[in-house]
Amino acid sequence: MPNSKSATTVESRGVQSVEAGARILSAMVEIGSPAMLRDIAARAATTSAQAHAYLVSFRKTGFVEQDAATGRYLLGPFALQLGLSRMRQVDTLRLAGQTAADLAAEFGLMVTLSVWGTHGPTIVQVQDSEAPIHVNLRAGGVYTLSGTATGRLFAAFLPERVVKPLLSDELRPGGQQRAIGVPTSKEALATSTARIRIDGCSTTAGSPVPGVNAIAVPIFDHTGHMQCALTLIGPEREVSIDPAGPMAQRAIEVGRDLSARLGYVEQRASESMPEETATRPSRRAARAAG
Repeated sequence: MPNSKSATTVESRGVQSVEAGARILSAMVEIGSPAMLRDIAARAATTSAQAHAYLVSFRKTGFVEQDAATGRYLLGPFALQLGLSRMRQVDTLRLAGQTAADLAAEFGLMVTLSVWGTHGPTIVQVQDSEAPIHVNLRAGGVYTLSGTATGRLFAAFLPERVVKPLLSDELRPGGQQRAIGVPTSKEALATSTARIRIDGCSTTAGSPVPGVNAIAVPIFDHTGHMQCALTLIGPEREVSIDPAGPMAQRAIEVGRDLSARLGYVEQRASESMPEETATRPSRRAARAAG
């Protein structure tokens, strides 16, 4: 029987064959459709012979199936059972809430977590910044669609049939008077959402609060549906809104990592785009630019 020291060493080292097999399965997930052996091997950065050996075992255990007519491999029924089990166990808001807390701690900034609610983008969690920010952002607050980074993000990635009614209400005289952010226009929103889909994030600078900037990133689930938004908020001297800058890129990375944990596959970004978007062609104060 191995002593505790050697057992710990084995545990920390892991089982290489399992890790190699996981790369094969990961390659199949990334490909996203029935694939030939050579393509799976190439994506997994291994030889066809080695990939075939793993696929034989995976077929026996139900992880993989092979189409008799084409010879292509696809994920099998046991892989589906694992995926469904994972979905049942995942608490999206719990994971997103922890991510919001981690992001706030990393940057020392305010971070809000928002979901799509009855009245639009609704805050469900606020992580305060290290330094006092005189804002009135709180759980239950609703962002405008056209006047905030968070609202524009939802407008960019949700279907038009979902966004349009609320946008019309927001832009009518007297509409959404209590929402966070000053509404702009359909034309301005169209320009913003087109940019957001390219950049992968939404930003605002000094609007609606002068000197306060915001960066919002989307969180997608396994179907490609946008589940929620994480928004960094802080003074302009600390929050650069350059989409290619380190802060925005870090926020995008965090959003992608969380989306992957929810089963989202980055390759399917085009599929996650709404069939019709709300428009066509991307702190230190209470009603901050969220």
